[in-house]
Amino acid sequence: MSGKKRILVDETEWYRAQRAAQNLKQVRRDVPRLLDEVRRRTEADQARTRARLEEHARRTQEALSGLTAHTQRLERDTERRLREQSERLHKELRGTAERLERDTRTRLAEQRAALEGQLAAEREQRRRDITGLTERVDELAGNRERAAAAVRDWLADGATMAGLVATLPHERHAPGRLDRLRLDLDTARRNSDAGHHEAALPFAQRAYLDLGELRLDIEHRELERRLAQGAATDALVLVETLCAQNEVRPVTGPDGRPLQGAELDVDHWSEGELEELRGQVAERLSRARDDATTAAEQRELAAEATELEQRLGEVVDRAGMRLLASQLRVNLVDSVAGTLSRIGAYELTDGEYEDEDERRSYHAVLEHANGNKIVVQVLPAPEGETGQVLRVLSYDYDTASERELRDRAEAVRHALADDGHPTGALESEPGLPDPTAVDLDRFRKPEAAMPRKRPADGVS
Repeated sequence: MSGKKRILVDETEWYRAQRAAQNLKQVRRDVPRLLDEVRRRTEADQARTRARLEEHARRTQEALSGLTAHTQRLERDTERRLREQSERLHKELRGTAERLERDTRTRLAEQRAALEGQLAAEREQRRRDITGLTERVDELAGNRERAAAAVRDWLADGATMAGLVATLPHERHAPGRLDRLRLDLDTARRNSDAGHHEAALPFAQRAYLDLGELRLDIEHRELERRLAQGAATDALVLVETLCAQNEVRPVTGPDGRPLQGAELDVDHWSEGELEELRGQVAERLSRARDDATTAAEQRELAAEATELEQRLGEVVDRAGMRLLASQLRVNLVDSVAGTLSRIGAYELTDGEYEDEDERRSYHAVLEHANGNKIVVQVLPAPEGETGQVLRVLSYDYDTASERELRDRAEAVRHALADDGHPTGALESEPGLPDPTAVDLDRFRKPEAAMPRKRPADGVS
């Protein structure tokens, strides 16, 4: 004879309906408020970027002012085009609502393609601009004094350009190239010092032009890194803001309307998953704000931000379903208690969640006038499954046959089905019920060790 009966309550359809009603996986996006919050949280990042760009522009202007007239015009035109390009791309990155709704990886890919195209166009423009400068080499052949003066100009411009490149993150984007070009300048300078001006002239000119190409390459690579950094930072701040906005969500009833005074504490019901997710966002945001993080790494962080937002939806979903399932466990006990009262005159005398934690199993004690007791336990289904596991433990002090116990459990199972809770087959568990199961005070703190009323109904 088994006084332990087990019934799996299949709530697949109920879960599906509740998910639709609660719209749980849809992370709440209060777009106007979201925009304001993202702007506020990225204000310091934008101010830092502006300050660095302004300082860079100041240093560049100082360096360019030291060039000779024939190269200064070339470099000022290059600088103007670089600045216009940077401002245009940063402005595109700083979109509003459309930016929040677009895939970050798509935006970065578009900007990277645009940047590569513009870099190729800029290099071609520079080659056209320097054509007139390099044609003078043949004209100077055989004119020692003019060749000597030209070499001095190119060497001076090369030293100025090398100094400008040195202020850029050249080791990050082009390790070793500046040192090699400085060696080329030194070679041209030694030839000039030895009086070989005509031989030194093309080397000095080539070194300068290569330094200009190096500067252009570094500027574009740094622009790409800054754009990727801005996109990654914005995407992660967006997730950080959404985490804050979804800390507490309203709970709706079967009609889809919010229940008065009912709220979903997402971190509590997700058992810390929200806080863990926020920590992961914070760690990635710290890396995104670090200028040592490469453009490729920034693009990975931006892609991870999309994945983190998806995970936020999953965390909210799990938290919401756990809250609803917690109330469902009480509703199932109500249904069982009503059935046992009708067929066996049992009365519900006590109910409590395990360890007074509404996320855990719900236990109820029913008593008969003759002293017999029944403990009803409603446990969450095993991980990865939906539904509830209902156990009926019988403590009959008079004689009860296996048939009587089974008929009683079957009546409970049919009553659950009639109430809209499909069930699996009835199973008998071996052994006798644990005698301590009737004492629900073991779940309570000492000061609360008294029968407690069940929670008020919230869902059905």
